[in-house]
Amino acid sequence: MKVRDIYILAIESSCDDTAAAVLHNGKVLSNVVAGQKIHEEYGGVVPELASRAHQQHIIPVVHRALAGANIGKKQLSAIAFTRGPGLLGSLLVGTSFAKSLALALDIPLIAVHHMQAHILAHFIEEEDRAKPAFPFLALTVSGGHTQIVKVNTYFDMEVIGETLDDAVGEAFDKSAKILGLPYPGGPLIDTLAAKGNPDAFPFPKPKVKGLNFSFSGLKTAVLYFIQKQTAKDPGFIEAHLEDICASLQHTIVTILMEKLKKAVKETGIKEIAVGGGVSANSGLRNALREAAGAYGWNTYIPRLEYCTDNAAMIGIAGYLSYLEGKFTDEKITATARYHL
Repeated sequence: MKVRDIYILAIESSCDDTAAAVLHNGKVLSNVVAGQKIHEEYGGVVPELASRAHQQHIIPVVHRALAGANIGKKQLSAIAFTRGPGLLGSLLVGTSFAKSLALALDIPLIAVHHMQAHILAHFIEEEDRAKPAFPFLALTVSGGHTQIVKVNTYFDMEVIGETLDDAVGEAFDKSAKILGLPYPGGPLIDTLAAKGNPDAFPFPKPKVKGLNFSFSGLKTAVLYFIQKQTAKDPGFIEAHLEDICASLQHTIVTILMEKLKKAVKETGIKEIAVGGGVSANSGLRNALREAAGAYGWNTYIPRLEYCTDNAAMIGIAGYLSYLEGKFTDEKITATARYHL
């Protein structure tokens, strides 16, 4: 098959979003995501409910992706899917569907690492977007991961720093829950922070050696701070919510940027890309742009639709794998823990 004829159907089901996309030679033709509102009343993702919702959504989502791309199933060159990491029940739905469809169509199957896909999202073909040059540093930040990755090639990546406990996205969401905000709380903190004073309340920053992170202590500090203040003034959160959010976000962004600056100093690499759901955070985006101007970095920030979980990023990883002949077989299984 000629390069110009490569069509990839991509499926993402690692957590609570069922997504499908179609890419043609690395260009996105369609990118469909079905969310799951049911988790809001529980204040977090319930794995069993998530897997059931994936079963309900996956066929309609794939149908919409193919229709949006205006192609038929028989035009597909391969099917890419998220193998892991993620919630096992959710991953099994996407993996099983991808294997079955690839077998029925007699086309190649491509297994994709979810966090690797967040990094490779920068290589989606877009006329108005520059791509990072190798080697580059990738800051991958999400609800389940916080890593600094040295990216040598598309498929040669080395984790040089990571969280020792909680991920940054979890720190945002758990802190939001302490403040009485609904799930998911990270985007709400971002919105409220824009109206607050980032220096109003100094939260502690953990001292962790090397390029690793820790966010469990920050969550605890927020909890104790709120308990202490509301004991004295029951209306404290309501009266100071915007300042609390601004101070919390400023602390988290500062932690991330200090480690990233250290990584740049140690490696000498000034090509910086960010990926994962938390890369949608406006505070982090602004800090990266400021650092680019101050330190001469070349920074790459994905479109908002490619920050949170989506299938387009799985599709570009699948396309690049296709070009290198990186296929798998029907014996492949989903894995909740999948090291980069």
